[in-house]
Amino acid sequence: MPAVLRIGSIVLRVDDLQRQTEFWEAALDYVRRDLDKDFSLLRPRDGVGPNLSLDQVPSTVQVPPRIHLDLFTEDQAGEVERLKALGATEVHWDKRPPDADYVILADPEGNRFCVVDIRAQISDRPTTGVSVLHFPYVVSTAL
Repeated sequence: MPAVLRIGSIVLRVDDLQRQTEFWEAALDYVRRDLDKDFSLLRPRDGVGPNLSLDQVPSTVQVPPRIHLDLFTEDQAGEVERLKALGATEVHWDKRPPDADYVILADPEGNRFCVVDIRAQISDRPTTGVSVLHFPYVVSTAL
């Protein structure tokens, strides 16, 4: 039987709901659907991809994280600088290979995510004329 489930929302625990909502809304170009005193739902502007839900619950950031977002882009350097201007910080990891296609960042509260350069992946595929969508994927690699 085929799977009938899909990821509808990724939930991220936060301390400062307003600040994190502003960061992730700008980082992903998502639109705010709901914001109440302890929960915010952000959705892709074009409706493609999973939502990102922010849940204000006191918690400790786990290092290395058990789960993180991989954000795919064709302009890694530009996106890293844009995200840093929004409040992200770069995370240096001793085990990161010198030829890695990702840069590790942390949001303003220290939640880690990767900005992945997908140009090599695109050049390996036949041209389809379809533009690449930029949205987060969930992976279980610990960084």
